[in-house]
Parts: sequence; C-alpha cells; structure tokens
Amino acid sequence: MAEIKDTEADFDDVVQDGAQSEGEDELYEHYRFVADKGQEPLRIDRYLVGFIQNATRNKVQNAIRSGSVLVGDVPVKPNYKVKPNDVIRVVLPTPVREGLIIPQDIPLDIVYEDADLIVVNKPAGMVVHPGHGNYSGTLVNALAYHFEHFPTAGAMERPGLVHRIDKDTSGLLVVAKTEYAMTHLARQFFDHSIKRRYKALVWGDFEENEGTYRGNIARNPADRMQMTVFPDGGEVGKPAVTHYRVVQRFGYVTLVECKLETGRTHQIRAHFTFNKHPLFSDERYGGHQILKGTTSGSYKLFIKNAMDTLPRQALHAEILGFVHPTTGEKMEFSTPMPYDMSTAISMWEQYAQESMKSRMR
Repeated sequence: MAEIKDTEADFDDVVQDGAQSEGEDELYEHYRFVADKGQEPLRIDRYLVGFIQNATRNKVQNAIRSGSVLVGDVPVKPNYKVKPNDVIRVVLPTPVREGLIIPQDIPLDIVYEDADLIVVNKPAGMVVHPGHGNYSGTLVNALAYHFEHFPTAGAMERPGLVHRIDKDTSGLLVVAKTEYAMTHLARQFFDHSIKRRYKALVWGDFEENEGTYRGNIARNPADRMQMTVFPDGGEVGKPAVTHYRVVQRFGYVTLVECKLETGRTHQIRAHFTFNKHPLFSDERYGGHQILKGTTSGSYKLFIKNAMDTLPRQALHAEILGFVHPTTGEKMEFSTPMPYDMSTAISMWEQYAQESMKSRMR
C-alpha cells in the first residue's frame, strides 16, 4: 500500500521558514506513499502526519510550502486533497540514511540457534528493525552485535527478517542467518505454511467457543496509524483470516488463542476491534478505555491497576512452527507469557472469582 524510505533528517532540519535550504541542487526521495484505491478525500498534511513518525502538522505544512511534497512529480499546496492511487513523494536536500545498522550489546532471549537461523523471544517495548526515529535499541541492532553477517535479500533495512511483530507485542520471531534460509523461510510465510499461535486478552464475551474473522485489512482512512477491515473479496486492502478459540472467560474480558492464516499488519488487533472485541489495554485501538463492566469506583480502580500492570496491548506470540530450511525437519517453539500479561490475567481471574462469590451470597 505504501513504500516508506526512512531518513536521518527531520523536517525541522531541512525546512526553515517555508524555504528550501540554499546551495542544494539535488533532491533526495525520503518517503513515497501510494494512496489506497478506497482513499477518501483527505488534506495531504493530515495524510502525511498519519504516516510519518514524530512529524507534527506544522512540520509537514512547512515541508509542503517549501515544495518538498510532490503528487505526480508536481509540488502541492497544504490544502490539497489526497485521492485514490495518488503517488505522494517527500523530497529533501539531504541524502537518505540507508543501510546503517549500529551493533549494540543488547541482551537477547535466544530460544534456539544454529548455523541457519535464530529464534528469539522479543520483549514488549522493543522495535524489531531500525526505522525513522528508531535507529538504535532495536532487535536488529542487538542481532548485529550477536553475529556479524546478515543476509539482506536486497533490503538492508530489514536484514534477515522474514516477519515481524509489533513493538508492544511480545513473543517469538525467527531470523535467517543465510541467504538460503531467508529465501526458504520467506516462502513458507508466503505460502501460509508457518504455524503461529497468539494469546490475546480481549474485551467482551463470546457466544461461541471458537470462530473465524475474515476481511481485507488496510489503513484506516480516518486514522492512518490504525488498520481496519474492509469487505472480504473487495478491492480495498489485503485478504486476512484469523481463527480464534476461547481459552478462559472472565465475564467482561476473555482470553483467546489466535491462529493466523495470513500475516497482515496489526491483523489480530484490527480483526478483533472491528468485531467489537478490542484487545485489553490497546491504546491505539481504544482498548485502554473501560468497554465492559460496572460503573463502580472499585471496578474503575481495578481496571486502572490492571492497565498499570500491563501498559500495552495484551498480545503475545506464543507458538512458532516452521520447516527447517536445511534439514527439512518440522520445528516448533513456544514461550510463556511475560510477567506483565500473565499478572494482568491473574488479576482478572481473581476478580471474576470474587464477583461470582458475591453473586452467590
């Protein structure tokens, strides 16, 4: 949907008072976006703020006024309305920062490693790969320190990576250590033959013990930081299928296991939000609000304590299975939920038990 080139420079560094920096004849493309087929008319400054991390509307407007934002190779004004299939480019007089990976001695929770691949248990809060505003402290920085040579497959910004999980999602990732392993594992993800199981704590209860969510996933036109669901089989978005099974019911929230057939951005978060079950404590998708339950002060305090314990979306990549690229062996790994999520679940379990006792009195 959108190709993004990351840059070291900030809009504040390259655009001053609405004028392009002097003495620079060459411009470099730092960002490139292609608007969705279903894009609704939206001011270009609002559109770009939704995509470019740490960019304020004022910064974006300065860049637009300086002639740094192009649609169809033509500079546009701040009030330009983005239309379906628009090709939007941000060009700046400073070169793009590419291919620079800083090795950092960051502890890794290594679940398995051999000559071909490494399986790591990523903690919540760690970004997977460097990007705009995050050139250090990422999983890739840690891996660069752990071993010298990454396979790149033409993508220096994502060396060895064949999949990823969100910054605030914990759990298992497999990273290739050779070009052959990267190609082989990437094919398994493309064929949807990888086994992936997630645990999620979501708002609300379910009538059935298991089910399937289907629907194309694409950027939310009203909020570019979110993904949302469009009609299955339509032209907007990419097909996505999530199977779920109820593990434990707590009344106002439910612990579910999710099996992915596809691996779209924010797939679990978008599918469950669309079906009125946002993930507990997921601020981006509204799960940080009280969506079910009573209005009592004690309940509100309980929710606050639970979210203070788990200040992120309640999502954990628990199981990962694949065929080893060299040996052909079927491999499967699992990792327990981290302390923050398991503690929040225990708090809900205790709350549900106490609520049941009070109703029986």
